[in-house]
Amino acid sequence: MIIIGFCRNTSKILPRLFCRNFVHTAPILVRKSDLEMWQFVKFNKIVKIPLKLRDLNILSKYGWVFIVLDNCNADCTNIRYMISCVQLAKNMIGLRNWRIQTPDALYKELSKHTNRTQ
Repeated sequence: MIIIGFCRNTSKILPRLFCRNFVHTAPILVRKSDLEMWQFVKFNKIVKIPLKLRDLNILSKYGWVFIVLDNCNADCTNIRYMISCVQLAKNMIGLRNWRIQTPDALYKELSKHTNRTQ
């Protein structure tokens, strides 16, 4: 199971210019009782952050929106040369649509097929 988190706040300039509603996305892997957020920082640098369920509740209070993908297995094999947070999330869930380049577009595509939780 994978949870995709969408955020409205960022300190980066380019997402502020090109993205409207959501400016950042981060996949969260669910393994047994552990949660692990894969945070895209810059090209060739991805930070893995351990989380608890309490942390997801705190993030949702600060404006994060989560989409739960139940029947999706994470593909963590080819993540070395990701150039954006959206490309990282798409690669991990196996989505191969070149038209999706912003967190808003990814959110719209995933919300068509799954349930949204806040």
